[in-house]
Amino acid sequence: MPIAHRSIGTGEQTVFLLHGWFGCSDGWGDFPDYLDPEAATWVFTDHRGYGMRKGESGTYSLDEVADDVLALADELGADSFSLVGHSMGGAGILRILAKAPERVDRLVAITPVGAQPTPLDEAGRDLFFGAPDDPGRRYGIIDFTTGNRLAPRFVQSVVDSSLEQSTVEAFRGAVEAWANADFLDEVEGKQHPILVIAGEHDPALGEETVKQTWAPHFPNCTVEVMPNAGHYPMFEAPVALATSIERFLKD
Repeated sequence: MPIAHRSIGTGEQTVFLLHGWFGCSDGWGDFPDYLDPEAATWVFTDHRGYGMRKGESGTYSLDEVADDVLALADELGADSFSLVGHSMGGAGILRILAKAPERVDRLVAITPVGAQPTPLDEAGRDLFFGAPDDPGRRYGIIDFTTGNRLAPRFVQSVVDSSLEQSTVEAFRGAVEAWANADFLDEVEGKQHPILVIAGEHDPALGEETVKQTWAPHFPNCTVEVMPNAGHYPMFEAPVALATSIERFLKD
């Protein structure tokens, strides 16, 4: 059975976009509207248990995510491609890099976790690992990671989308996967061009964090700070995000 996905454009370059923990292939806000359909074929993927693949069960591991994207690339005839990953999608694109570095052209990581375990204190673990079963914790995570500065209606909309677009099992498996990622030794030192986009108002995965978790480990890594954005630039600054990504992929 073909792997469900959403795509925009018909450009020769293929770009796979991996969503975050609260996202899905249809959870990128207005951002896709500003992508040049002639510059690339933009392929928005879903993890198992999310979005168009909500009915598919799995192990919800990073290896599964990577294997599914590589299988989709084969289905689409994309021998090489670039990768964009948001939040936990950052760990996902690095897992793909570990498995098939010869097929990856460039990588863009948006407010991303990396290839190492995410340090969480007791309160943090309670918040994140309790979120699959608690919409209130989900709300707290979105509000915190966007700097406690956005309209409650927006924060609730992200929570509601996550409840609708993912199963509790997949959501729980996903946090286990990204929070416990531990494969830096498999990707450290790779020469691929990497753009890491940090949100100005993201207290969790902002500039200071990614300069520790990404920049020191990849010789061709550039960190860019997105103004007026927290953890969700695709909602908060969609035009600026599309512009930065397209500029980087064209260089």
